[in-house]
Amino acid sequence: MRSGFVAIVGRPNVGKSTLLNRLVGEKVSITAGTPNTTRNAIRGVVHRDDAQLVFVDTPGLHRPKSALGHRLNATALGAFEEVDAVIALVEAAESIGPGDRFVLAHLLAAASGDGPAPFVAVNKVDASSKTNVAAQLLAAKAAVDAIAEEASQHEAAERIEYFAISAKTGAGVDALCDAVAQLLPEGPAWFPAGQVSDMSEVDFVAELVREQLLRRVRDELPHAIHCRVAEWEWPVIRVDILVERDSQKAIVIGRKGENLKEVGIATRKQLPEGCFLELRVVVEPRWQSRTEVLDRFGY
Repeated sequence: MRSGFVAIVGRPNVGKSTLLNRLVGEKVSITAGTPNTTRNAIRGVVHRDDAQLVFVDTPGLHRPKSALGHRLNATALGAFEEVDAVIALVEAAESIGPGDRFVLAHLLAAASGDGPAPFVAVNKVDASSKTNVAAQLLAAKAAVDAIAEEASQHEAAERIEYFAISAKTGAGVDALCDAVAQLLPEGPAWFPAGQVSDMSEVDFVAELVREQLLRRVRDELPHAIHCRVAEWEWPVIRVDILVERDSQKAIVIGRKGENLKEVGIATRKQLPEGCFLELRVVVEPRWQSRTEVLDRFGY
């Protein structure tokens, strides 16, 4: 029996959460087309006859503009040090940029010596031609080799295995999972059979609400939103949606309450039948920059 923890890292929007959900086989991490949708290290458990793999979804590594951004980066970077393997994602259809090289540099540094087994996965191959995917695999390796040359990390670079995958369709994902499982240490299972995530039901409901908000308001105020369950007396669940300004509160509510209504409908569809979901918008000034608030919110 092999078991271990595997971090999924990359810049924002490369498909880390989609890959986690695909690996686990069900939704354990929210997804949206906005940067830094994932804010905490979310663990999804894959149970196999020969191994138990605990995949860790991490916030996208980015250039932070707030105290929250710095904490998200710290969470992602911390994952490199606490796992048995690391999968760095890059996109098939986008050139290897500074953000990708930043991730690859940390992958090499972590993989030096007896560090975690390193993998690079070119994701979203379903949206790119075979020729472009092959070129991107070569570009990813060239970027790794260049970083390794500069940092004298040739042995770490030689350890990296490369894969082409689509987290959306599942193409190549099983082969990646098999390769990771083979390099995990022998050991007992960390989670009981049937458990697919370490996230509590309360936190998951709050995340479902935030996911629907991000999908509805898109780029207007994604970073300003934080959701938390304020009341749980089944079948009544009340979720507070925290924003920083009154103008943001108006955006979340929408014209005649349309946004809030649609968010509630979409979230209830993912909850058990009979649930009464109440949404309330609360203004918490400058919460992204106030350390005491970030502590209270668990970032």
